[in-house]
Amino acid sequence: MIAPSIHPTPRKAHEKDIPAITTLWQETGLYRPYNPPEWDVRFALSDSNSTLLVWEDNNNNIIATVMVGHDGHRGWLYYLAVTPAHQKTGLGKRFVDAGEDWLRERGVWRMQLMVRSENSAMQDFYRHLGYRALDVTVMQKDIDTPPAERPE
Repeated sequence: MIAPSIHPTPRKAHEKDIPAITTLWQETGLYRPYNPPEWDVRFALSDSNSTLLVWEDNNNNIIATVMVGHDGHRGWLYYLAVTPAHQKTGLGKRFVDAGEDWLRERGVWRMQLMVRSENSAMQDFYRHLGYRALDVTVMQKDIDTPPAERPE
């Protein structure tokens, strides 16, 4: 059950939320200096194939986030974060459900996510929700100049 001190449902993030989102991602260990949150937030909000949802307490403080998107084949979940004060309350599960619902409404039937290999607590959390580890290697290549380094 969601605590009465928080809003009953999440909402779509706005650019004005970036400072609060950055703070939440820092306090939950998701922040990486080489990947400033404003890049990912703006990108997710700029396309109909992705979104960033936030959950607020009754004082309108952002206490949880989840980024959701799809590539036309698979759905992806990113940046699931719940402020430490609201962890282990069921809010994380509710937010995973909200991400799955967002994808389901768009006809996406398979969802994936990435968890850093050293984050065993989150791996256990997702396993508890029915996710399983796949035998794949994720590879990455930067194909353009990072947004912060692009000329105006």
